[in-house]
Amino acid sequence: MITIEQLKDVKTRTEALYRYLDIENKKVQVEEEQLRTQAPGFWDDAKKAEAQMKKVKSLQGWIEGYNAVKTLTDELELAFDFYKDELVTEEEVDEAYAKSLQALEELELKNMLRSEADQMDCVLKINSGAGGTESQDWSSMLMRMYMRWAESNGYKLSVANLQEGDEAGIKTVTMNIEGAYAYGYLKGENGVHRLVRVSPYNAQGKRMTSFASVFVTPLVDDSIEVVVEPARLSWDTFRSGGAGGQNVNKVESGVRLRYQYKDPYTGEEEEILIENTETRDQPKNKENAMRQLRSILYDKELQHRMEEQAKVEAGKKKIEWGSQIRSYVFDDRRVKDHRTNYQTSDVNGVMDGKIDGFIKAYLMEFSDSEA
Repeated sequence: MITIEQLKDVKTRTEALYRYLDIENKKVQVEEEQLRTQAPGFWDDAKKAEAQMKKVKSLQGWIEGYNAVKTLTDELELAFDFYKDELVTEEEVDEAYAKSLQALEELELKNMLRSEADQMDCVLKINSGAGGTESQDWSSMLMRMYMRWAESNGYKLSVANLQEGDEAGIKTVTMNIEGAYAYGYLKGENGVHRLVRVSPYNAQGKRMTSFASVFVTPLVDDSIEVVVEPARLSWDTFRSGGAGGQNVNKVESGVRLRYQYKDPYTGEEEEILIENTETRDQPKNKENAMRQLRSILYDKELQHRMEEQAKVEAGKKKIEWGSQIRSYVFDDRRVKDHRTNYQTSDVNGVMDGKIDGFIKAYLMEFSDSEA
């Protein structure tokens, strides 16, 4: 049975969210933005209209989210009072508390995602490290983990490019994950993921260590200004791999984009290489590859801003991109994040996509330094 202090904590946090989210102002904003959708010729510019509808939906989402939390908090308070009159059981009060707390924590977490990029879809790329079959198998396990996470959270996932391993697993995969705040939730997955296990590919049954790198970038849309210099751009085409037989791809629908990027701040140059085999339509694959390029360029600008912010706030923990972030130790039944020290013994659950604990711990520790 919950205590009166626990009930007061839920009520206080719910009231605080009302202020943090500025619900009254959001209600006014919704009315104003909805009026714009009723203007003559609103749908003449489809992209602009869709962006406006997305804005309205986002505002409504915050209001509906808060209303749901407030309703559950009111029901909890009612259940607590009813228990005094023996109208409900302890179990029913505890159940109402669990529901209200979960909804409250989810909205508090979402409230941490305030930057423009946080709200976007994302591109998630996995590259296997050195170690051949071991690392390639580990990369495929990570791919499945993120697929399960996306599925359980109602996100749309599509594979833009996949290169299978020589014997098992994958060498690399690029996935688009689309849905509200996909980048905000997954940005903390950036870095090197380390696996320690007794290898099924080792005849002596030795404990092996494998590495895979995960890169997460916002998937930008047409509303974001990104400059792509045509002179630095070149294309190759190739046949997409198929199942063979009647399904083999007889045309060069796969595209390979090369972009000679020059860092505007340091002057350093590098080649950005993107392959896309998402569809059998070459123009569509080119369009998808360009979208990924714009996402990468946008992300580079974001990283520069974060580095500048880190210099200004040198006392805060710096977020190291590309560093080893998490260890998955199978025989010790332990998955640990080295940045937050959050860990769990539910290895199977994590590999089935239950990574929300890691996501929350990361946002709780680092959201302020990204603001």
